[in-house]
Amino acid sequence: MVQVPLIRLQCGCNSYDWGKVGKSSAAARFAAATPSDGFSIQEEKPYAELWMGTHPSLPSKDLETQRSLLELVQDNQQLLGPTVAQKFGDKLPFLFKVLSIGKALSIQAHPNKKLAEQLHAKDPKNYPDDNHKPEMTIAVTPFDGLCGFRPLAEISHFLQHIPSLRKLIGEEEAKNFESTVKGKETSEDDSDVQANKKALQSVFTKLMNTDKAALESATDELLKAASSEGASFAGEGGPSNDGQELADLVVRLNDQFPKDIGLFVQFFLNYVKLEVGEAMFLRADDIHAYLSGDIIECMASSDNVVRAGFTPKFKDVDTLTSMLTYSYAPIDKQKMERPDYSGVKFNATAYSSNSSVIEYNPQEIDEFAVVRAALNKSGAKATFNDIDGPSIVLATKGKGTISVGNKSEKIEEGSVFFVGSTATLVIESETDADDGGEGLVVFKAYCDPEDWNANGGQKL
Repeated sequence: MVQVPLIRLQCGCNSYDWGKVGKSSAAARFAAATPSDGFSIQEEKPYAELWMGTHPSLPSKDLETQRSLLELVQDNQQLLGPTVAQKFGDKLPFLFKVLSIGKALSIQAHPNKKLAEQLHAKDPKNYPDDNHKPEMTIAVTPFDGLCGFRPLAEISHFLQHIPSLRKLIGEEEAKNFESTVKGKETSEDDSDVQANKKALQSVFTKLMNTDKAALESATDELLKAASSEGASFAGEGGPSNDGQELADLVVRLNDQFPKDIGLFVQFFLNYVKLEVGEAMFLRADDIHAYLSGDIIECMASSDNVVRAGFTPKFKDVDTLTSMLTYSYAPIDKQKMERPDYSGVKFNATAYSSNSSVIEYNPQEIDEFAVVRAALNKSGAKATFNDIDGPSIVLATKGKGTISVGNKSEKIEEGSVFFVGSTATLVIESETDADDGGEGLVVFKAYCDPEDWNANGGQKL
């Protein structure tokens, strides 16, 4: 019997200490929309992640049959499409998640494919996958986080204006960094860029290897400065962030992780804020730390994390400091472009209600892209062109119907569906937009082999 390529999914929700508590967690509310194994939201419990996909750590199930999605796609290769199945080994090439972040996640990076294989072979307990993990973050609610290294001039500014930071780095190391990058902070000459990256790696590695006693003393000084003269953290000619904002962030993060090295790492990383619908893409080996908010994440199907701060879990400072790209760029370079998606048709109601479908497509990787559809009036309909790859659809607001062929299902906040390869997908809203807002909002993660040809048939 051929599987109808529209399957309602039951998805698991992880509880970690950093998650939002009770019904304040979008991950928990969405999980409760299709509860599994008697799941119900406990008001005092933190809920961190909703997983949607075939990853063995928390695989999704067909709500009707209770078979895992992995079993279903392995039994019927056409659900993935033969091209995707051949390239990625009869499993979904991406992992789709909702994260609800109540306090800081670890300072971390995800290894590239070669390093992932090495780490997994050496230490499978702490590195359970041999796959890389580039990932994309899309804000469902306002979000803030640390992402990528700041422009070098900003790092130099902090070294000169925050004595406790300079003390941890050491005068000689700080001067070497400043003299190397001075006048070349934005140079695109390859030799300058390589010298800058080498200097950044040296000074950052020195910081990350700070001993406990020095860190405790420096933290006391930093907190005192944050409470009495926080505005000077930025100062004239300083970084784009407001000085008091950074001082407040020091206090907030210290409340969560007292005297952690991450309090000083923030002066090396961009402090990024995303409004609803904004996104950023993190390549393998890019450093980051999420701080608060509800987000959609899409990534290569992997669970590998190299951590070095803001966590009680296993830390691997040597691996982190040696693996990073040490790319540096301003905040606006961290955010993704959001063009209109060309693979969709609207009906008249969708057009007249200013409905939209925008695309988040990191062109360097083959595994995934995401579209966000907002259908802003009851009766607004979007018909998505068929693609030769699989999709997962999640509704985050409103209600309506989702259809493939003659099969139609209700879709509402928290509903998750798998859509098989070559299926023409139709989504129709039954919700009018609220004042100045949106009606039915859905996210569709997908893998489309046609994207692979955009860059000569091979991405990064």
